[in-house]
Amino acid sequence: MELFDRIGETISTKGREVTDKAKELAEVTNLKSQIHTCEELIKKRYIEIGKIYYEKHGTQPEEEYEDACRDIENAQKSIADTEARIKAIKGI
Repeated sequence: MELFDRIGETISTKGREVTDKAKELAEVTNLKSQIHTCEELIKKRYIEIGKIYYEKHGTQPEEEYEDACRDIENAQKSIADTEARIKAIKGI
């Protein structure tokens, strides 16, 4: 009988350990999800700040932003040219 008691006790202990690990894993996953949500918010706000800066100062940016503003302007021109080519192909 003692053997069965020890086996039962071992099974109970291991079951609690597995349950505790599962809870820990779930909590860590939840916390990592919260971090990811915060990081996405930060990225979104950085983009908004950059857009506002470009709208206000894009034509005369501070020296450290000249290259980035020029890249945006060139990309916008490229988009406009490509859209015009698409319209020409479609006969619009």
